[in-house]
Amino acid sequence: MSDQQTDLAQELNFDDFTLSEAPKSESAENQTRENNIRYDLQQDSASESPLDKMRKMSLFSRIPVTLTLEVASVEISLAELMTVNNDSVIELDKLAGEPLDIKVNGILFGKAEVVVLNDKYGLRIIEFNSKDLGELAR
Repeated sequence: MSDQQTDLAQELNFDDFTLSEAPKSESAENQTRENNIRYDLQQDSASESPLDKMRKMSLFSRIPVTLTLEVASVEISLAELMTVNNDSVIELDKLAGEPLDIKVNGILFGKAEVVVLNDKYGLRIIEFNSKDLGELAR
């Protein structure tokens, strides 16, 4: 361990640190409110005409989202991360050549492979996951 890592480890002392939970009643109240809103939205959408649905989709289509291509990930401890240097190699959880995850605002959207298009990276969609798109509205 380097001197800098040792100093950092000594400075970070969480022995007296405690986490308190949110009051149960407030959490339960928020959950009930969320469920009521979802229920109201589902009832409204069931009775909408096709024209009303198209108008709503038109409004939603203008909302910007962040599209991310996730190559792979790995969970490591902070202690392991502190030992990383310029020549370190960290093994990830995907095999080379496996399709990559496409995420929209952090929610899995599908699988893709990387292509080159006009000297820039692009994505070729391999698998599309439409069932989780409703999560984007939450």
